[in-house]
Amino acid sequence: MNDLSQLRRPAVATVLPKDHPPVRFGRVGVLIVNLGTPEGTDYWSMRRYLKEFLSDRRVIEVPRAIWWPILNLIILSTRPQKSGEAYETIWNKERDESPLKTITRSQSDTLSGLMEGKDPRLVVDWAMRYGKPSIVERMQALKEQGCEKILVVPLYPQYAASTTATVNDKAFEALAGMRWQPALRTAAPWHDDPVYIEALAASLTRHLEGLDFEPEVILTSYHGLPESYLRKGDPYHCHCHKTTRLLRERLGWPEERLRVTFQSRFGKEPWLQPYTDVTVKELAQSGVKRLAIMTPGFVSDCLETLEEIAIQNGEFFHEAGGEQFAAIPCLNDSPEGMRVLQTVIERELQGWL
Repeated sequence: MNDLSQLRRPAVATVLPKDHPPVRFGRVGVLIVNLGTPEGTDYWSMRRYLKEFLSDRRVIEVPRAIWWPILNLIILSTRPQKSGEAYETIWNKERDESPLKTITRSQSDTLSGLMEGKDPRLVVDWAMRYGKPSIVERMQALKEQGCEKILVVPLYPQYAASTTATVNDKAFEALAGMRWQPALRTAAPWHDDPVYIEALAASLTRHLEGLDFEPEVILTSYHGLPESYLRKGDPYHCHCHKTTRLLRERLGWPEERLRVTFQSRFGKEPWLQPYTDVTVKELAQSGVKRLAIMTPGFVSDCLETLEEIAIQNGEFFHEAGGEQFAAIPCLNDSPEGMRVLQTVIERELQGWL
């Protein structure tokens, strides 16, 4: 029988000349990437974050000649203060950071612990598409640790050009600045993965059991997109509907009990419908007294879930006549959530470890 140990790569010191500069190699990196976060709730921190986010051509597809004056002369003069006030209501005061950063860091640390026994070559890290730590910074850090292969995992179960694609764009842009480029993989969306659907079902069931009321209707609220993006071929709308359909089938519920809506629309252009806030008001006005909302498109709780859904839409529901309202947390770093991310990562790393 052949001794396979002889096929392993020798240590660097045995293959490089004595005067060769130190170099690390042979490791495999995993970089999970979330949307982003401002560094503070003050005007200038918010302005820097919003400028980077709203300058992304994947996010805003309006021609530059039209969008530049709108962004710089109007939006960035007024929106930072309003957004800062919203962030202030959910800010992690203890760490002085947004909940999204706190949770994403925890997801990365937990994944490191879960996978440390899989292969000693594996390194797990995290980044933000907008804000800090940046994708370029963390990919360079993985490269410096000897990662010759890097898996980038955009933290979006449903694919959209304005989320998944812009993460991948930035990752490949990072390679452009490297002389010795690592091999790069990007994770596929997991909107219909059985492990993900089971995690959503388990998390929803557990949180519903903890309520002191039974919701008459539960909304699955996804971040919205302009309808024009759908017409251009973006699969996001279909991915969202499939996630909810599979979850509904897993729970054995009728369509009227678990519905799809879209939140966070911006500007005057028509966005994906039905709108979450409009639906919430209409349900209350029609006599629904008990409502819950979950947000399957968000891997981590953030401004859009903690402030827009839990606070704003809760107020809309009560003001329109509703009585009992609940916002279901995201999977976050729960056992169910980490099982999903671990499954996705192990699937995408096949052949590398």
